[in-house]
Amino acid sequence: MKIAIVGYGRMGHLIEEIAKERGHKIVCIIDADNTDDFDSHAFKSADVAIEFTTPGTAVDNILAAFAAKVPVVVGTTGWTNSLPDIQDMCEKGSGTLMWASNFSIGVNLFMAFNRYVAKVMNDFPEYAPSMTEIHHIHKLDHPSGTAITLAEEIVEEVTRIDQWEEPQPGKETPNHILPVDHVREGEIPGTHIIKWDSEADTITLTHEAKSRRGFAVGAVMAAEWLKGKKGFFTIGDMLSDVTHTQGLFV
Repeated sequence: MKIAIVGYGRMGHLIEEIAKERGHKIVCIIDADNTDDFDSHAFKSADVAIEFTTPGTAVDNILAAFAAKVPVVVGTTGWTNSLPDIQDMCEKGSGTLMWASNFSIGVNLFMAFNRYVAKVMNDFPEYAPSMTEIHHIHKLDHPSGTAITLAEEIVEEVTRIDQWEEPQPGKETPNHILPVDHVREGEIPGTHIIKWDSEADTITLTHEAKSRRGFAVGAVMAAEWLKGKKGFFTIGDMLSDVTHTQGLFV
């Protein structure tokens, strides 16, 4: 298939490498200095575009892809305040998009585990949840999109928790709030740690990415699945389809 890459940083280069390994053709690469190429024949010839850029540019890139009638897989996080409007456009036929806070297959399995554990822990009020996410120093947004998704799933399943927030220095987080902390150091691809703490013991769920390759492979797989479809999709739609399961992924 023909793939356009939007955002040519580390992820963009890795997506290019993996797409070629899987037999695809890269027909257009757009970065900050050539956004006019959204109007090019090369970009418009793409079956799917894969977008990994920055929170401040993602929405404009999505709208440019929609205008060119190119479906787009979006891995950028930090822009989800605009997600309802983009989803509405897709549902009205103005574009096609797959969005995920994280395209790693392992992370999405981790999210399924998180939802299950949260449902169980709803009946054990002696356990208090907390979360920490660790990423490289180049990541601009915090907490990570993945951490936000994980946190929202806990809030949805645990009745004693009604919201999440980032801890404030020197201020204790109330029991009804899930604290979601962040650390930025080195070149860490991404680690998410969920703790359920009680006086008796602590239960910990951890996902640690070894490299960015898992994110890129998942994004290319998403592009393969999205080709020829119309509307708004999540990676849960793809995983439910390819694994022939219902209710495990969302």
